[in-house]
Amino acid sequence: MSPAAVPPVGDRIRQVRLDRGWSLRRLAREIGVSASLVSQIENGKSQPSVSTLYAITTALSVTVDHLFEVREDAVAPAAAPGTVLGALAALAAEPARRIGPLTGPDERERLELDSGVVWERLGHVPGTETDFLQVTYRPGGSSSSTGGLMRHPGTEYGYLTAGELILTLGFEEHTLRPGDAVCFESTTPHRYRNEGEEPAVGVWVVFSVP
Repeated sequence: MSPAAVPPVGDRIRQVRLDRGWSLRRLAREIGVSASLVSQIENGKSQPSVSTLYAITTALSVTVDHLFEVREDAVAPAAAPGTVLGALAALAAEPARRIGPLTGPDERERLELDSGVVWERLGHVPGTETDFLQVTYRPGGSSSSTGGLMRHPGTEYGYLTAGELILTLGFEEHTLRPGDAVCFESTTPHRYRNEGEEPAVGVWVVFSVP
């Protein structure tokens, strides 16, 4: 799958919300944002920040990894092979896909988030509740577009391979440099930001609570 093919995250959020029987306004109220923002995210007109995406998945009781999947009853769009829509059609035809055991750079699903953050999915084993991602924070990028701290279920492990990244964890700040690793309970309020002039790149794994 081409890395240019973005998973239909907004569609997945809408599907899960409707499966829960929630109105758009209820989801917006649960995560503390406007209904118009949720609508824009669901319609693909706006990308959520990392913190907003985790707030949505926490409220809906699903994992981030779940949003990369396509329901068995989803209708695949008609499109020629090799196009973005063709890639999404392939996704719809393969629910609960295994990604791996080997995933090359050209096979990663890539998701551009708000506030200068890019996620690339490194692999997936069906039936597991794990987010396995290469994360890039562009210069000035942050996990929260508003500067707020986020919290979500799970345990978080990260390893920085390039650049510098500032982690606010509770009341403390830590500067991550290449070779540094972090691990903590994701329910601890936290935020990442890149105040440097080069992209900060690392590998992150979040094990979600069943």
